Amino acid sequence: MASQLRGRHWIGGEWADAPAVAESVDPASGETIGTYTEATDTMATRAIAVALKSFQDSGWRDNRRLRAKALNEMANRFETRTGDLVEVLMLENGKVKAEAEFEVTMVPSKLRFYAALALADYGRAMETAPGRYTTTLREAAGVAGIIAPWNSPVVLFIRSLAPALAAGCTAVGKLPGFTAQTNTRMCEVFSEVASLPAGVVNVFTETHSAGARVLVDSPDVSVISLTGSSKTGRAMMAACATNMKRFGGELGGKTPMLVFDDADLDAALSKIEKALTVFAGQFCMTGSRLLVHRPILDTVRERLAARLEAVKAGPAADPSSDTGPMINMANVRRVDGMVEAAIAAGAAVVVRGGPFKNGPLARGAFYRPTLLEINHHSMPIAQEEVFGPVLVMQAFDSEDEAVALANESEYGLAASIWSTNVDRPLRIARQLQAGTVWINNWAVVYDETEEGGYKQSGLGRLNGVSAIDDFVEYRTVIHEIDLRAAHR
Repeated sequence: MASQLRGRHWIGGEWADAPAVAESVDPASGETIGTYTEATDTMATRAIAVALKSFQDSGWRDNRRLRAKALNEMANRFETRTGDLVEVLMLENGKVKAEAEFEVTMVPSKLRFYAALALADYGRAMETAPGRYTTTLREAAGVAGIIAPWNSPVVLFIRSLAPALAAGCTAVGKLPGFTAQTNTRMCEVFSEVASLPAGVVNVFTETHSAGARVLVDSPDVSVISLTGSSKTGRAMMAACATNMKRFGGELGGKTPMLVFDDADLDAALSKIEKALTVFAGQFCMTGSRLLVHRPILDTVRERLAARLEAVKAGPAADPSSDTGPMINMANVRRVDGMVEAAIAAGAAVVVRGGPFKNGPLARGAFYRPTLLEINHHSMPIAQEEVFGPVLVMQAFDSEDEAVALANESEYGLAASIWSTNVDRPLRIARQLQAGTVWINNWAVVYDETEEGGYKQSGLGRLNGVSAIDDFVEYRTVIHEIDLRAAHR
């Protein structure tokens, strides 16, 4: 099966290929599982032209009932194809089965939520002066360029695509080459949606950035929606300014987990372990900073170390694996280099996981969870996004110090507070500079509630009603009538 996988692009309701052939690789073994072709700037330009024509001619932007119908049908097709998508995601991305199922099964409800919003979206109308009627319409912005990452390509692409389509935009998606086979399975779903006009959804795959640059630079693309690193987001925002193009993005994170001495440690440590190891730590909301109330520091260190040492890293094909591989060996080396630099700078090793040195798993991109303890929050390992299963732990002595340490970061995507005190968590949550704050939990996300970050963690919001705002323009129409005519 693996040798037969073939990744393709989906443009204008048709399959497309490009000249340059690349390999898809299983990160658990390093073995080739198929091929795909790397998109070109010419292909991206064609996808934009097709999307623009569909926006102008298909009736998609004006027909909210068609949009709702197509989104609901798309949700049904994703449900039907769940098993297939989960299987290829496990093979190509490395997620263990529970994680792959978690990602894929989040998709249908998002599509149905935005199908409902397509019918519920509204403008405003008022008589602003006697005989003067003013109508403000919310209209689709145009072609949306959507750039999604390899760590969760299915749900993160749909998270931007669903509100864009609900708003009436057409879309061109740039998806990563590391998940070319998964991207193709998604496009197969789009091809099965009978009510979706050709050219409304277009997808190309690339490992590099030629096509992405075309999306950002093209005056025919009205909106860029990015899920990616803060560095990439800053560069794209600067490029979008040339055409005054709207930009929205969920970017990097460095999630602090604040654990107080009255926390339920059984619940907290179980969740902290998962916050580090889910998706092999390749998650914008990975719990990568652990701030511990000093009275329980020794207990937390001992109990958490035991949990992390017991985590079993292994291929998704092994049902006993707790966590899968990272996306490739280059990222394993990058993460291990950051750990070594932190140790050299004075970080104390509590658990030194890292790559396998020998045995069958040494061929894969595995990185066992690592726990370091620090005294200075300014260390790069506490400030930079690692994007791997590395946790730094630091003690605090008071609520004020905990808040200060949590906020001592350029990121502000999410945070987690653990305490059984009825007042303390809400008191602290109001002070944290983060777009999402969980109390005695982590990574609980709903389609109905907004998700996004403060500071360098992004601009705008995805999920929730507000996500559509990135994809609409406002048009005000003023009509004045002669009121005296009624008395003639």
